[in-house]
Amino acid sequence: MANKVLRKVTHCIFDMDGLLLDTESLYTVAMQTILDPFGKTFTFDVKEQLMGLQTEPVAKFMVKQYDLPIPWEEWVKQQHDNTRKLMRNAKLMPGAERLLRHLHANKVPFALATSSGADMVELKTTDHQELFSLFNHKVCGSTDKEVANGKPAPDIFLVAAGRFPIPPDASNCLVFEDSPNGVTAANSAGMQVVMVPDERLSPEKSSHATQVLRSLEDFKPEQFGLPPFQN
Repeated sequence: MANKVLRKVTHCIFDMDGLLLDTESLYTVAMQTILDPFGKTFTFDVKEQLMGLQTEPVAKFMVKQYDLPIPWEEWVKQQHDNTRKLMRNAKLMPGAERLLRHLHANKVPFALATSSGADMVELKTTDHQELFSLFNHKVCGSTDKEVANGKPAPDIFLVAAGRFPIPPDASNCLVFEDSPNGVTAANSAGMQVVMVPDERLSPEKSSHATQVLRSLEDFKPEQFGLPPFQN
């Protein structure tokens, strides 16, 4: 990918699943559990089309994609039951805690913008409540009435930016994402975006990000005008 100009920012906005929390592998198990009785397999090429989408679009897509004899509402129920069992022990992704605590210590405002509903955010962060309390605010796309359209639409990031005590211009926000849909949403919002993609994702699916990293551990805040790490 060609080098892109990195602009200074004042605020950060984070996706959650697959970026801060290692939930994507758990989602795969939850999805496959629903497909098992029908003898079908949840493949990565299908999964990458769903990354960043809200609950209803995912359910409708899966029922149609796999030609399942169930309504999409039943998919939602089963998926919700499966994820509630699996997600309570979600682990942090490498570099996530260090970055969040660094931003907080340096008084850089940051928010969460996740497609998950508020109840699922609460569940997934069970073991990390103190860390997630550091966010200025959380926008939970599947249950937030102000988020009219899910990713790849820009709504969730614009709502997140607008809820800071002094709302910044979109150009002053840096989004952290792992999904192509999320990167598209951030671009549409007029924001720079750092992408930490699944290693199986083809390079062209991440070419629209401002910066692509293997891990949050590789992020250098000073490249975006933020205070550098001290160690």
